[in-house]
Amino acid sequence: MVFAGLSERLQETFRKLRGKGRLTEADVNEALREVRMALLEADVNFKVVKDFIARIKEKAVGQELIESLNPAQHVVKVVHGELVALMGGSNSKINMAPKPPTVIMMVGLNGAGKTTTSAKLANYLRKQGRRPLLVAADVYRPAAVKQLQVLGEQLGIPVFADGTGKEPVSIGLAAAESAVTGGRDVVIIDTAGRQEVNEELMAELEAMKEAIRPHEVLLVVDAMTGQAAVGVAETFNSRLGLDGVILTKLDGDTRGGAALSVRAVTGKPIKFAGLGEKLDALEPFHPDRMAERILGMGDVLTLIEKAQENFNAEQMARMQKKIRSMEFTLEDFLEQLTQVKKLGPLEQILSMIPGLGGIKKLKDIQVDEKELVYVEAIIRSMTPEERRDPERVLNGSRKRRIAKGSGTSVQEVNRLLKQFEQTKKMMKQFVDMEKALKKSGKMPKLPFFN
Repeated sequence: MVFAGLSERLQETFRKLRGKGRLTEADVNEALREVRMALLEADVNFKVVKDFIARIKEKAVGQELIESLNPAQHVVKVVHGELVALMGGSNSKINMAPKPPTVIMMVGLNGAGKTTTSAKLANYLRKQGRRPLLVAADVYRPAAVKQLQVLGEQLGIPVFADGTGKEPVSIGLAAAESAVTGGRDVVIIDTAGRQEVNEELMAELEAMKEAIRPHEVLLVVDAMTGQAAVGVAETFNSRLGLDGVILTKLDGDTRGGAALSVRAVTGKPIKFAGLGEKLDALEPFHPDRMAERILGMGDVLTLIEKAQENFNAEQMARMQKKIRSMEFTLEDFLEQLTQVKKLGPLEQILSMIPGLGGIKKLKDIQVDEKELVYVEAIIRSMTPEERRDPERVLNGSRKRRIAKGSGTSVQEVNRLLKQFEQTKKMMKQFVDMEKALKKSGKMPKLPFFN
């Protein structure tokens, strides 16, 4: 999970603070020492950590702390604010050219995921109403052109590739002209990389930037390389003058050093984060939302956006009506399961829910997506009638047939049916609670922290 280690350490530190009735300066200093160690262990740049702790101490100790009604929450609020500032303050969008096409030059080392990220970015921009053109300008890496063409075909996005052996600069210029005549308003150029930063790579990219004059130069770096990613970003920025950074494999980065250091070291914003292998697994980077995830506050806004993007509004309204009227069936459950799977890995989704962000809590829940595969297989092995009314229709022989068809056992079929009935009872309790609250005109107040 993103920032798992750092998140667990910070949340444990703040839990200790909340256990104290009143905080002294010594309490705050002890907590800041824990925060400092957590950041260093997360592979955050040493100078970044030093400045970060100094700013927190300045704001968390003194008159403001003494007057605070809840000193522990005040410290957390300060840390949250500084984390947001550290990662850039607010979401930084791509600067679109006033006159299309907008040319985006993707740069980075081999292995960072540059080609796949170029396709993901094209997919994201198309969803925003743009008409992107992908450009295969990596003429050195074997199969790089073919890889981009395959990705473009999967997405239904055109790929400009020149098979005549031209230099990358010539390919980029020809692609920009092709975009104008073809009505494409965004050109995404996948450039060549190297195993490491060297003069040959930098000179080639500088020449391309000078000739093509892109509106955006975006560096793609692997978040899992930690401080190495920060060093790469610093070098690329000094030579090319970056407009932003895209962090890939952030879903596998349990430390978070790159995400927390890149902006502070280079001064350039993180614009997007890759959070999975699928071609829709690219999200705008929101510093405030990421800070909330780190501190276990969840990320409700991103969860809502994902739901709006993947869920059919008419289906959702129909499902809510069924739940309220207690007509929810296994058929409906299967439909919801299919929709939820579109949102991404279940562990990632749970981490966006306030109160479930702590890694220990997620471990307690025992998220096992393999179980969902079996659940889906069992329900799909049922007839429509069995899904609609399992309690009345299902008998021993039918359950044996379902178990055989789904590759499970009768015990597993029975367990699913029992869990489904318990879920329906729980839904009824929530519906009754909702009716009672509406009747009384009161809504429960949720604490800022559990």
